[in-house]
Amino acid sequence: MPASPSTARAINDRLALRLLQQEGPLTAGQLKQLTGLSRPTVADLVERLTAAGLITVVGEAGEQRRGPNAKVYGIVAGRAHLAALDIRTEGVAVTVADLVGHVLAEASAPIGDDMGTGLAVEQAVGLVERVVKEAGADRLHTVGIGAPGLIDPASGELRDSSGLPEWHRRLVAALQERLPEARVSVENETNLAALAEQRDGAARDRDTFVLLWLGHGTGAAVVLDGALRRGASGGTGEIGFLPVPGTAALPSSTDCEGGFHSLAASGAVVDLAAQCGVPAEPGQEPSAVGVVRAAVALVRAAVREVRGAETGTGVSGTACEGEVSRSAGGGGGPGSAGDGEGLGSTPGCEASGTACEGEVSRSAGGGGGPGSASHGEGLGSTPGCEASGTACEGEVSRSAGGGEGPGSASHGEGLGSTPGCEASWSAREGEVSRSARGADASVFPRAVPAASPRAVPAARFLDALADRLAVGVASVVAILDPGCVVLGGEVGQAGGDELAARVQDRIARMTPLPTEVRTTTLGGSAVLRGALLTARDRAQEELFTPGERPVQRW
Repeated sequence: MPASPSTARAINDRLALRLLQQEGPLTAGQLKQLTGLSRPTVADLVERLTAAGLITVVGEAGEQRRGPNAKVYGIVAGRAHLAALDIRTEGVAVTVADLVGHVLAEASAPIGDDMGTGLAVEQAVGLVERVVKEAGADRLHTVGIGAPGLIDPASGELRDSSGLPEWHRRLVAALQERLPEARVSVENETNLAALAEQRDGAARDRDTFVLLWLGHGTGAAVVLDGALRRGASGGTGEIGFLPVPGTAALPSSTDCEGGFHSLAASGAVVDLAAQCGVPAEPGQEPSAVGVVRAAVALVRAAVREVRGAETGTGVSGTACEGEVSRSAGGGGGPGSAGDGEGLGSTPGCEASGTACEGEVSRSAGGGGGPGSASHGEGLGSTPGCEASGTACEGEVSRSAGGGEGPGSASHGEGLGSTPGCEASWSAREGEVSRSARGADASVFPRAVPAASPRAVPAARFLDALADRLAVGVASVVAILDPGCVVLGGEVGQAGGDELAARVQDRIARMTPLPTEVRTTTLGGSAVLRGALLTARDRAQEELFTPGERPVQRW
């Protein structure tokens, strides 16, 4: 059944407006080309949208810059104003933007644990009102809120969750009361971050992926076939409650302690760094972001030292107990470092400041065979290597294309206890760090140089953290097979490609399902960005559809 003339006009109008949102200002000729509509039809819709106050002439184009064909049309950005809020346990951030999403003002404020619920709500609402005033907005059309916790899929309301501040739920109600003309909606923070990564971040080329949020707590968001999946009760991605091996207890319905949260939340990350001997950033209290950033900086500095000292196919320093450097095409076979006997006999290696017991550095194409480091016997025999401040017992670093065989580092090892600095796959008995993205990718540790003993605990910390994250990621991969996992949040951003590569290496050994692990490009700002995108979409959905008012929730 053909569309009625009014329906056809509405469809054409929405198509033109979407193009103006996506492409920016366009001429009538460009609209004709992009829509495939006739010239008279385009002229009619331009006249309608201009009369409705949705578009206006924003400039002229062409050499002559004269006549109707030279006029450039754009959406009237000031037609509506939007607000986005990122509510955290420790504070709130606010952004106010126009209808096309241009940020006009933003601010954030801490909210302490000792602040009462009423005062916390008043402070957050006051911050919103102040930012709206700074943006020059008379009123808000749509407000999008990202908050931790479960969102009821039927009502769209933030459910009462133990462990989360009461002011979170009270704030949503307060904003609805103080902004009666605004459409106020709330969404889980990790879900919003995933939408932002899909639209503007690390997952722009993926229709199916999982975002693993690493911040104060942990969370996950699932996008399958381009759609965000919330689950029957709105709890898809509550990975903090995932039971994992080695924790002191199982999680409960009201407390995620004992679950994946106990391995990867900020407190657990700080404790792990302390166990591994990674210091906090100078002059700051230990934080998950701080210790991860410090570890990555130390490892990157070590890699730069190695690269700066490399001559030919070797690296600087004394080759100790079978240290091997191979370039493209070099494979590990019988007689390689770590094969059978022959390790642990070099006098003085314990205190030499070099990598002990078969350190191997391979470039692109190097494969691990039956004689690779850590295969069979021969490891752990050098007295004092454990405390020497060097990479111990078969440290292996591979670049792009590096393969591993039955004798690869730590082959056959599994998880049975809480992964810690002492129990990580990579620190000692075969450290493996691999870049599958090419030799010119961001800095991935090859061999920790003898001149940088401080980088050893940093590398071990990143390895141990990757072990922990792999427990959660492997569970997600086994069930969903997403093909791509994005390490998001402030901690994921701080870990960079160094952490992502380590997690990807472990997942490749744990599951036959190919999975790429990526680093967020938006970090902690993804929640606010996602809230703004959804608020913009909702406002445009209503304003661009005359006579219709959508349900007031996403």
